[in-house]
Amino acid sequence: MSKSLFEVLCLITGAAFAIAFAIIVVPALLATGDVPGAFAAGFVNPFSTGYSIDAILCAVLLIIWVIYERSTLGIKYGWIAIPLSFVPGVAVGFAYYLILRSRSIKAA
Repeated sequence: MSKSLFEVLCLITGAAFAIAFAIIVVPALLATGDVPGAFAAGFVNPFSTGYSIDAILCAVLLIIWVIYERSTLGIKYGWIAIPLSFVPGVAVGFAYYLILRSRSIKAA
């Protein structure tokens, strides 16, 4: 796979999640304004709890990776992936970081 195709696929995937988040989550959150309740809804049964824990731990792993590669590869602006991992979500933060990393390594 070429780097340009890789970056386009990452962009499409991250954008797809951001759009889904904007359509599904944002209206419900604006209607209720209940941020803690929205978070707690991810833990209402064992199945949603499993997916929620997976997403949280993926965010933690991404943060560890970003911090590690900042010092080892000198990747700048990776920190932007950290807040993106929380809003709208890990899919966007991860997609952003993969594209940034691809371009940083390509330039080096």
